[in-house]
Amino acid sequence: MTTTHSPDAAPGPSRALSFDRAAAQYAAARPGYPDALFDAVETLSGRPLRGARALDVGAGTGIATRRLRDRGAHVTAVEPGPGMAAQLRRDLPDTPLVRADGNRLPFATATADLITYAQSWHWTDPARAAAEARRVLRPTGTLALWWNVADSTVPWLGAQEERLVRFFGVEPGGPGRGIAHGSATQGRDLPPELDFTYRRVPWTRRVPLATHLDNLGSHSAFLTTDDEAARGFLAEERDLILAEFPDGTVEEAYVVELYAAVR
Repeated sequence: MTTTHSPDAAPGPSRALSFDRAAAQYAAARPGYPDALFDAVETLSGRPLRGARALDVGAGTGIATRRLRDRGAHVTAVEPGPGMAAQLRRDLPDTPLVRADGNRLPFATATADLITYAQSWHWTDPARAAAEARRVLRPTGTLALWWNVADSTVPWLGAQEERLVRFFGVEPGGPGRGIAHGSATQGRDLPPELDFTYRRVPWTRRVPLATHLDNLGSHSAFLTTDDEAARGFLAEERDLILAEFPDGTVEEAYVVELYAAVR
């Protein structure tokens, strides 16, 4: 199965915090995660999520935080962006939230059973973040990193990917492919001192066309480009996707790429 690369894979403060301007859009349009992903996390960690003390780092608006909490974990969200954190507080007012990032976790040593990075590891300094995760995890605790990746072997998604490549001027086959379709393994900088196990979890969701376009527009590549150009691309994309899905309901196909390592 072919997957794509990240629109958000070029770390930098301005790009990393670009999501703050679209926090409500991000919360409403970004895809969630299937139950099978959390089943896999439990299998690889060797323990149930229920009762686990978890840190969801780079929590954004709390999409993964909510799912972890629903599975019974005691979750603290960790998010540096003020706009994203404010949206998380609105959506999950009873969830503990700490304003920080993965490079410097403000938590005591050996206090977490699980540390998760949902769509966020590529924003870290991998060496610093890995050292912090190892410090904060309890013995036998688990570090879990995952990304939703659009499946570009689905013809309409593959065609959309090519249009995105042309729009953003990415070289075919280059590291910027997948400019708004998710994040693949290249450039993830997994810490070599941890022994990761890899799982792929395919899933689909059906959403209104407007939600699909808002999902595209919520990626940093769009948030940091010229607004008028972005609006023009998304307007043209609306017509092309409507021809593919005349009833206005889009079926998006994903693979969640999961990497989990037990300390």
